[in-house]
Amino acid sequence: MIDSNRMRRQRWLIFSVLALMYILVYFYRVSMAVVARDIARDLELTPQQLGSLSGILFFVYALAQLPLGPMIDRLGSRVVISGCGVLTACGGIMFSQAGSLATAMAARVLIGIGTASVLMATFTVFSHWYTKQEFGRVSGFMVAVGNVGNLSATAPLALLVAAIGWRTSFLAIGVLQALVTVLVFWKVQDRPPGTGADDAGHPDARPDMMTAWREIFGNRDFWLLGMLAFFWYGNYLALQGLWGGPYLVEVLHLSSTATGRLLMATALGFIAGSMVIDSIARRLFHSYKRTLLAGQALLLALMCSFLGPAEKMALPLLAAVFFAIGMAVSSGVMVYPIIRSMFSVRITGTALTSLNFFVLMGSAVSQLVMGLIIGALKRDPALSVPAAFHGAFLFPIIGLAITIVMYFFARDYWEKP
Repeated sequence: MIDSNRMRRQRWLIFSVLALMYILVYFYRVSMAVVARDIARDLELTPQQLGSLSGILFFVYALAQLPLGPMIDRLGSRVVISGCGVLTACGGIMFSQAGSLATAMAARVLIGIGTASVLMATFTVFSHWYTKQEFGRVSGFMVAVGNVGNLSATAPLALLVAAIGWRTSFLAIGVLQALVTVLVFWKVQDRPPGTGADDAGHPDARPDMMTAWREIFGNRDFWLLGMLAFFWYGNYLALQGLWGGPYLVEVLHLSSTATGRLLMATALGFIAGSMVIDSIARRLFHSYKRTLLAGQALLLALMCSFLGPAEKMALPLLAAVFFAIGMAVSSGVMVYPIIRSMFSVRITGTALTSLNFFVLMGSAVSQLVMGLIIGALKRDPALSVPAAFHGAFLFPIIGLAITIVMYFFARDYWEKP
């Protein structure tokens, strides 16, 4: 066993290294919103093709969750994150050199597979290094720090692209990815030395994949949470990851720099909210479930701004709305401590990645469906460009409304302090 001071230092070292990796993951998730017009111009893409290029990362990321969960539980997070980091670096460098849609799609597939394991494998590490009561706080803090990648993919990326172009920018990120991958393999430990027991005090047996999946997917509350998570992240990435940028440019006629600043406001809101969401759950709502529902209801109300009201807002008010959306989105972080409390630590990796399948599939489907709707409605001469975007935003908004109501019937999994 190691003493408490050394344990704390080791936990912070592991947290810091994994945070660097997650910052890069978030960068890849949302950077398309800022560079969408540049990439569409260089590769001569239609809105549907642009939506597919952005969404393919999330489809691959989502599908990869199912095999990666058992791999994390069996091989350990360090090995899985490091191996996937190599794929991410290769994909990032390939994307920077893409001369066609096919090459860009192949690169995004590599990035999707490579980034798929990082957050859930990180949370699996945390499940061994932190107690259940600490898990909500540290997972929210990780999401907050990871959103630095979100932040860097807004106004800073817009400035960098203006200076050196999107290709050189993504090449530099690919090289950085390779360096951070080496750091993860060198410094991360899956669990504290001398530990090997699960949460029931029995030897940490390697879980059978099919048994774990039967336990997880046989739980009704898991399905209700998964459907809400689908539209939680679908709304967020529909705005922040792709279509928020074109909406602000084509409908509100803002510059790329102004667009980047507004998207940055959402990232700042998400960071601020993630820092305090566990405290809100413990001190105000005394419930992960009620915190999640309240935040999602607020997100639903704010997203309705993109059905017309946003176009009548002054820029400072619109910035406040974008910041508030980020704050509301941060409530979705509660899905992870809910899952941690729902299942045994022996299958934490499988349970987290199974939930993340819904999270990332929501992103992929929302971006793709919105691209199809925008492309179809723009071809109708009777409809304006704003009407095309309004019609597209209806998809994630209606889905979120339905799943909020459904989640009222789920059990409240709550770990008291």
